Amino acid sequence: MTNEGAGQLPRLTITDPQLMRALAHPARQAILDHLTGSGTVATATECARVAGLSPSATSYHLRELAKLGLVEEAPSRGDGRERVWRGTISGLTVETVPEVASETYAAARELADVFLARNEERVRRWRDREHEEPPEWHRAAVVSESIVAMTAEELAELNEAVLALLEPYKRWRRADPPAGARTIAVQYRTVPID
Repeated sequence: MTNEGAGQLPRLTITDPQLMRALAHPARQAILDHLTGSGTVATATECARVAGLSPSATSYHLRELAKLGLVEEAPSRGDGRERVWRGTISGLTVETVPEVASETYAAARELADVFLARNEERVRRWRDREHEEPPEWHRAAVVSESIVAMTAEELAELNEAVLALLEPYKRWRRADPPAGARTIAVQYRTVPID
């Protein structure tokens, strides 16, 4: 884990294929999305709603995520009878290089497939309900693709600049977002097509 600064949760860089496989589960991704980086605490029952599982199945996944150090028990919100969980990281980065072992590459691909499926589902859910959204949200949301010609160095510079623009808006940085703020999935991808 690398710490991005005092008082904030670390971002986890994953290189271990066993950890990648453990995270390549849609329910675990949903739980991590719910608990990671936002200061959210939740019970297994509350996490079950976002994971689409029963509370007992969700408890199993929470315990597995705790073994991996990605979530932990949080202080109780009341009388101490409920078991409350919180995230221990601000986000994940999967790191591979072209020379990586085939086992690691296969595990990274499996995990990336779960991420991509989750991202596509988010866009589909938005498209299904966007006609019901207020006009300002309908106008503000964008699904776009731009075909550009760049060198690898230019692409790296562009990626760094775009990611820097997003940094101040990340949930874990905004303990008290302005009125009307919503959680937004910004899906930024840059991949060569030829």
